Amino acid sequence: MSRLPVMSSKRVLTNSSGSENGQDMAPAQKRIRKDPESAKPQAAATIVGGRRPPAAATTTRAPLSKPVRSVGAATVAVGPSRGVLKSSTAAAKGGNVRQPVASTAPKTVTGGGSNTRRLPWDLKGKVSDMEGKIRNYQTKFKSVNQENEDLKGSMVQTQSKVGALQKELQSQRNQISAYEEELQDLAGVRDELEKVSSERSTLQKEFSNLEGKYKVMETLRDSQETELQTLKMKLSVQESTLTRVQANLRDREEEVHCLKETVAQQKDELHGGEMERRRLHNTIQELKGNIRVFCRVRPLLTGGLTKHIQLPACDNKLITLAKTEESHTGKTADTQKNYNFNFDRVFGPGTSQQEVFEEISLLVQSALDGYNVCCFAYGQTGSGKTYTMEGDEFDDARGVIPRAVQQIFKAAEKLGAQGWEFAFTASFVEIYNETLRDLLYTGKANKRPEHEIRKSTNNEVTITNLTYEKVANEDQVHGLIALANQNRSTAQTAQNDRSSRSHSVFQLDIEGVNTGRDIKCKSTLCLVDLAGSERMMKSQSQGERFKEMTAINGSLSNLGIVIAALANKESYVPYRNSKLTYLLQGCLGGNSKTLMFVNIAPETDSFGETLNSLRFASKVNDCVIGTASANRK
Repeated sequence: MSRLPVMSSKRVLTNSSGSENGQDMAPAQKRIRKDPESAKPQAAATIVGGRRPPAAATTTRAPLSKPVRSVGAATVAVGPSRGVLKSSTAAAKGGNVRQPVASTAPKTVTGGGSNTRRLPWDLKGKVSDMEGKIRNYQTKFKSVNQENEDLKGSMVQTQSKVGALQKELQSQRNQISAYEEELQDLAGVRDELEKVSSERSTLQKEFSNLEGKYKVMETLRDSQETELQTLKMKLSVQESTLTRVQANLRDREEEVHCLKETVAQQKDELHGGEMERRRLHNTIQELKGNIRVFCRVRPLLTGGLTKHIQLPACDNKLITLAKTEESHTGKTADTQKNYNFNFDRVFGPGTSQQEVFEEISLLVQSALDGYNVCCFAYGQTGSGKTYTMEGDEFDDARGVIPRAVQQIFKAAEKLGAQGWEFAFTASFVEIYNETLRDLLYTGKANKRPEHEIRKSTNNEVTITNLTYEKVANEDQVHGLIALANQNRSTAQTAQNDRSSRSHSVFQLDIEGVNTGRDIKCKSTLCLVDLAGSERMMKSQSQGERFKEMTAINGSLSNLGIVIAALANKESYVPYRNSKLTYLLQGCLGGNSKTLMFVNIAPETDSFGETLNSLRFASKVNDCVIGTASANRK
């Protein structure tokens, strides 16, 4: 019969680890109650997990616990204590708990001081041992179950505690979040507090400054009050003064009112005086003749005066040409023939430009009064016509044209104080070889427009395509005159280094308005520099110069024919025979006041030309044309 250990129907988990693990389980182990029958030696039975170990009953292992006092030869296997089950339960829950291992090494019970074993045939003893073990295991099982139940109850309590702790943890977390939000709010409050503190310090500084300013203002207020009292005293004095001044002011206002009435009356008288002046001025000019002739003698280049020209000192209107004629038979002595001419004024070689202009200044004034005025110079080439009309750049040597322009603008400025406003338009044209040329043209020479003389329904003579420049002062007019002198045709001849080869006509249109009196006037100032007459033998003109000389002499001859027709009071006057007479038609026979300069050369070899010029001027002086009338509305 084999020796097999008897196993309990319930499997007990044990671990066969060494004594080290046994020490770990020591706190969970309970003392095994000693059975009286366990004193006998028993064979060791080891169960690991649910597997049965191989039969090795005779194998002995070292004891893992304290040796039990030997009662017999039986070996008792120690079952797992509650510590093992607790460790297993904890391991099942946590997973990281080390399982303590209880040693199941058999204990050998010896009797009489020697180790004995049950004999193989002692089955009853073995059964008894096994029953003791079963009882022991059952007891342990009950205790383990009890312990398990306790652990379950403990686990439930623990779980409830864990739930409560989790709730508490969540509550703590919520409280922490609330504290964090409150902390953030407190941080903002702290920033605001710092800002308020800085503002408070700033306000304190400002308050300190305001306190200082307030003290200053109090001091200033005291001074102002003192000054105010002073000013009140002064004000009372000023009020009394003001009352006195107001009384004086009322008196002065009455005086001003009276003076204004006087001024208005004087303006009316002044206007009446101006009208009377113009009427008397025009009467004087009419008495002098609507066509007046002045004679001017050019001085010799060497100075002095030749014998054949005689100017009486007592009479400034008489000029005499004396010519000595030889006897044709030789039997009689040489005879002297005198040619006497009377003009409105004769200027000797020593007369200045200013003296010449003073004689015609009243005539120029008539242009502002609404009368057409024409002034032209006639004479042989080299007799000083251009010098008389234009002069030089120096003030003392300026001629009739620049001086007349200066007088016009000065007189217009004076009349502006009486309510007159004037507008001036200037033009400059020359007649070269019976062709009209615009001296103010600034374009290309090959694109010069053609010009024609037109006569309107109210008998005003105009020129087509001519440049008309608005001028406001004499400087602008002088600029136009300088431009015209650059464009005018001149050439050198045997008689003159710079001879004018054309007739030039400067025209200044004047329009005046007196709004207060509702009066308008319109007039034209025409200043003409005629080209000089010449003889072919003396000027030795050839080619182009000969053609120019022929055109000049032809136009001057036609001018003489027109003057003769006017002097003879013929019904037909041939103005259209030349461009010169057609352009000067309004000056010669129309509503105009005309002045003619006859310039003569003092040289002996110019006697014939001088005599012809004086005869022509005498014919002009004998002409009687209609009385000029003012162009007023």
